[in-house]
Amino acid sequence: MKRKDIIKLMRPYARKAQYYETDQMGIIHHSNYLRWFEEARIDFMEQMGLSYASLEQLGIMIPVLNISCIYKQPVRFNNSILIHSVISSFNGIKMSITYTITDEEDKITYSTGETEHCFLNNSFKPVSLKRDYPEVFDIFNNWKKRKADD
Repeated sequence: MKRKDIIKLMRPYARKAQYYETDQMGIIHHSNYLRWFEEARIDFMEQMGLSYASLEQLGIMIPVLNISCIYKQPVRFNNSILIHSVISSFNGIKMSITYTITDEEDKITYSTGETEHCFLNNSFKPVSLKRDYPEVFDIFNNWKKRKADD
């Protein structure tokens, strides 16, 4: 099976917006989208076969360097959403993941965003996955979005 076909098998992260996540205007508070990105990233990595726990056991940490979110439509309590995650760039030292939050039923786009990460060891020193963890490098590299897959 080709990589492009495997990507199609990846399921987006499904979630229902909770009442406690709303603000005084009755919409999901903007800070929750950042939490949702993390939930989706963890789910995406588990589907790739790389759990955060297994990476931490290897001594690999993946801190967030930068995060951005563009709000297009408000998510409201009880909306069922899907969060689509894609590794948009990866070089073994840094990685970016893009997210698209859509409505599960009518597919409208609520939000898009991106997180940028680096890889560190337990001493908070940068790690080259290609050099130090080639098996992990190969997994991430195989899931990196390529122009041919667009």
